[in-house]
Amino acid sequence: MESMGKKRSRPRRVFTAEFKAEIVELCQRGDRTVGQVAKDFDLTETAVRAWVKQAELDTGTRSDGLSRDEKAELARLRQENRRLREDVDILKRATAFFAKETR
Repeated sequence: MESMGKKRSRPRRVFTAEFKAEIVELCQRGDRTVGQVAKDFDLTETAVRAWVKQAELDTGTRSDGLSRDEKAELARLRQENRRLREDVDILKRATAFFAKETR
């Protein structure tokens, strides 16, 4: 009675890049739909669609998102930006401290 209407969540699984590439290749061949491939390999259709989309972004056949390289660069730039903001904040505090000391 406790599980009526509630679907158990499946444990999070990790897949290798090679496995994802094989699944994407099967989907892109065109002989099976994304749904069929997902069902055959016990995957969620959403995950398979995301893998196909990312592969298309990486190869340049799709342009409505960021490729893996662009995502990595964006993450690096955000980290650098955060570090630089912290540096500026420290310098502002030091300037205020020394300005107060010299008066």
